[in-house]
Amino acid sequence: MTVDPAMANTSEPKPMTLDTGSLPLGERALRLILDHVLAVGDEAETTYLEVKSSLDLGSKTGVAKVAKFLLGAANRRPKEAERHFRGYAVLVIGVQKDTAPGIPRGVEAHELEDRLRPYLGPQFPAFEFGRIGVDDDREVLFIVAQPPQDGQPIFPCHKSFQGEDRRDSLEDGAVYVRGTSNTRQARSGEVQALVERARGGKPPIDLEVEILGSIGRVSRVDEVLERLYQHAEEQFKATPEPVRSTSLLTITLPDFFGSPEPRSAEERAARLVSWRKEKSTNIAEGREHFLGVALPGAGIRVVSRGRFVAKPHLIVTFLDCEALEFREADDADFEKVVEPIVRQPSRYVLGPDLSDYRITPRDYPVSWTNQGHDVEVTITPESFRPNAPWTSDQDDYVLLARDPEATSVTVTWVLTEEGNDEVTRGVLEAHAADLVDAADLFNSTFLEGN
Repeated sequence: MTVDPAMANTSEPKPMTLDTGSLPLGERALRLILDHVLAVGDEAETTYLEVKSSLDLGSKTGVAKVAKFLLGAANRRPKEAERHFRGYAVLVIGVQKDTAPGIPRGVEAHELEDRLRPYLGPQFPAFEFGRIGVDDDREVLFIVAQPPQDGQPIFPCHKSFQGEDRRDSLEDGAVYVRGTSNTRQARSGEVQALVERARGGKPPIDLEVEILGSIGRVSRVDEVLERLYQHAEEQFKATPEPVRSTSLLTITLPDFFGSPEPRSAEERAARLVSWRKEKSTNIAEGREHFLGVALPGAGIRVVSRGRFVAKPHLIVTFLDCEALEFREADDADFEKVVEPIVRQPSRYVLGPDLSDYRITPRDYPVSWTNQGHDVEVTITPESFRPNAPWTSDQDDYVLLARDPEATSVTVTWVLTEEGNDEVTRGVLEAHAADLVDAADLFNSTFLEGN
């Protein structure tokens, strides 16, 4: 089969997407791959497809590049590899976007295998050749790597090579894997995954999940907050009206910027009406601050027994619980629990209180949310290492049992792993803390020692 090297001039449309559900073997399959590369060029490169516009397979550099591709293709995880080309991987040589100049004919499989053997080692899996002729002297060459299998060992590089471009270099003993569109040295987690492949596949995940800190139980929270608001209103009504002064010496900074304390009875009455309208919202916000400051933080410890878990996604659900943002004891602020009818801004600090805002890094591995009557905590670290406890911080959130009479809380968890279709689930009972009266909790947090 031959192909016109000036394929860019043909009017026949070329596929922008490639069907990877079939084997990349035979003339029809290779032609589809070629057409796809002609259409998109280097954008065709993926974990299972690499493209070289030209390559001298008689040179040490050319041989090293092929060896690097084959090493990376051999060190793939079987379940990930089988999603495309039924596990095969293909290196296409002699084509680029819109044109297929090819490489000189005459590359013999056994000769290339002899040149590759010092890099690949004696136990390396076989690979296949495919060819599409360009003209009498040139051809597009396809090197097709076999699908990886559970039980196969790791295939390290057996010989060093230093290329002019360091990206082409190979290191004796290094393990290479296929990245998104290139071949690179393996990271620790990828090496561990290949060790598990050599054992015949990944063993089942044996995960231990432990709750750190406590799950709070507090009675009469709404009642106590309502009483605090009633007391604030009674005090406001009992406070005499301030005497209006026209002296410039008594004008405070808030007065100057347009937020004066109400002076007349009418102004005080209007301020009270406005405060009452916002009462429900303020009580809800005050409740969050109160409990976030008063209750200890909670966390999660995870141990994977005898098994490396790559890119885990763990969702821990606390049934019939509520989560609130954890706040340090020093952040306790009475006026954030009971909104003053007349708030006195600081004379020295203008703008929002930065303690109300929590900033976490973009890749922070813990997030939490209230879902209906439950709490979901999502944990996404880089990995769980075998028998090495992974522990979250205990300053992210506090947990509160919705039923103050409950002495324990049911906790469920679901774990998935990158490159693994298996889902691991578990359930446990977490002990709830002793029941505390909200009035006692408020006094110990906001009043004692003040």
